[in-house]
Amino acid sequence: MRSQSKSEHLFISEDIKIIMQEDLCPDQSFKSYMLEGKSSFNLIFMLSDGINLEGHDCGTQFLFRKNQYILHYSSKEGVAELWTENQEILRYLHIQINYQYIFNLINPKLNRENAEILENMIHNNFIFLHKETPPDMTVEMHMIVKEILGYSKRGIMQKLFIEAKIIKLLILIFEQFNEKNILEDTPKTPEMIRKFIDENYHRNIKAEEIGKYFGLNQNTVRKEFKTQYHTTIAHYISELRMLKAKKMITNKEIMIKEIAIECGYEYLQNFTRAFKKKFGVSPESLRNNK
Repeated sequence: MRSQSKSEHLFISEDIKIIMQEDLCPDQSFKSYMLEGKSSFNLIFMLSDGINLEGHDCGTQFLFRKNQYILHYSSKEGVAELWTENQEILRYLHIQINYQYIFNLINPKLNRENAEILENMIHNNFIFLHKETPPDMTVEMHMIVKEILGYSKRGIMQKLFIEAKIIKLLILIFEQFNEKNILEDTPKTPEMIRKFIDENYHRNIKAEEIGKYFGLNQNTVRKEFKTQYHTTIAHYISELRMLKAKKMITNKEIMIKEIAIECGYEYLQNFTRAFKKKFGVSPESLRNNK
């Protein structure tokens, strides 16, 4: 039985093409053929594990772990084969950008630094972070890829959105390769987790959901967060909710039940219990004493 493959064109313009490739029913005989246009930069994010890539232009074969990527310059039209072994799902995002677009964006004539960046891109110096190891996607890159995959608008809004995200991805890549010590990127992970919580604490979020969002193991999420902030995710969420509730409780026009819902509590009694445990008084008592 042949594999069922889905190749979805997420965005196409004169300068940029974005394709999401997914092998829905993997077997060992399936290979995906990725086209690289003439004079194009190809940014490929590996979203499943154990992906083999063989480029016909250089005859080199790579093996990628999940959440690794490469930025590859192709001077002429070429085809690369991608496949997985042991019936693993093949899933990757391919962003192809025309050379002239990058040239205009970076403008190597402006200064020496810009010229060096473009030269590094052309000579494929953004394939290996060190020795023969492809770079790992950072948490910020994960977020941008998810935003690209989830964006639904079309027309000029989509064009502006995609171009802004590509610029941000390039900045992150340049920063990652300029780091003398790649371990310096690690502290950014808990910061991004905290930012996600700050924006979503009103929902019933757990470490498992956060892990899926960033492509991390939920135990890693818990450990990274606690190491950096010396508290658990659950306790941090509770603190945010209670701080918001205390601010809202002074507004007597808002019903306490509405405050509970706004702060992420489905049941009023759970909210009242948490509030009293935190502040020593019930929401009603605190409101009446104001």
